[in-house]
Amino acid sequence: MLEVSRLTKWYGALIGIQDVSFDVEPGEVLGLLGPNGSGKSTTVKILTGLLRPTSGLVRLDGRNIADDLETYKAHLGYVPEEPHLYTHLTGPEYLRLVGRLRQIPDKRLDRKIDEFLQLLGIYDDRYQTLSAYSKGMRQKILIAAAVLHDPRLVILDEPFSGLDVSAARLLKAFVRALAEQGKVVLFSSHVLEVVEQVCSRVVILKEGRIVGHDSVANLRTMLQLPSLDAVFAALTAEEDVAGRLNGLLATMRA
Repeated sequence: MLEVSRLTKWYGALIGIQDVSFDVEPGEVLGLLGPNGSGKSTTVKILTGLLRPTSGLVRLDGRNIADDLETYKAHLGYVPEEPHLYTHLTGPEYLRLVGRLRQIPDKRLDRKIDEFLQLLGIYDDRYQTLSAYSKGMRQKILIAAAVLHDPRLVILDEPFSGLDVSAARLLKAFVRALAEQGKVVLFSSHVLEVVEQVCSRVVILKEGRIVGHDSVANLRTMLQLPSLDAVFAALTAEEDVAGRLNGLLATMRA
């Protein structure tokens, strides 16, 4: 189990997140939602070991990850929001680099790379450097790199970025299958329709604090709203979309 206990992060005099607590069970996909500036990125960076909290703890199977961050990261697969890749490498070269850092034996690694490239539809582009890849192709490489070592914990930050419809359908099914295999999955996205389809529970952040934490169905019932999109708008007090739309159109025509 992944346990997040009263995480707080200050950036000087500015608060990033405050008293954020939740847990994710094996076999569960937890959605992490929030508008820009809500603290999602700070939370994800702490959970991936890229940032230290000011206070609070993250535990995996009851162990504080800060006590042995290297071991924790060995169990972690992470698809970052920004695709920072070594673009002078080919797709297989990049995956081979990641696999060797993960200490996967070469023979097994080469087989896994070939199979991932074929299943993701980019095998024919294996001799091209990543600089020639489209955004969607780079995203597929990041997804393959995240699960190459069969991690126990998978953190996906905007994983559908750049994917075509077919690849997005495959990824949705893959995320659900990861949970069915007993993985701990955290899914951060702005695509509320997808979150509603793949997540069993959601945590909604606003201004660094949790304003909603329950199953999608319970949140809809409790707030008497028809969709996660409506729940999100209500809990984050978003401005009226129709009003802003009319304002944009009026400004454009002025």
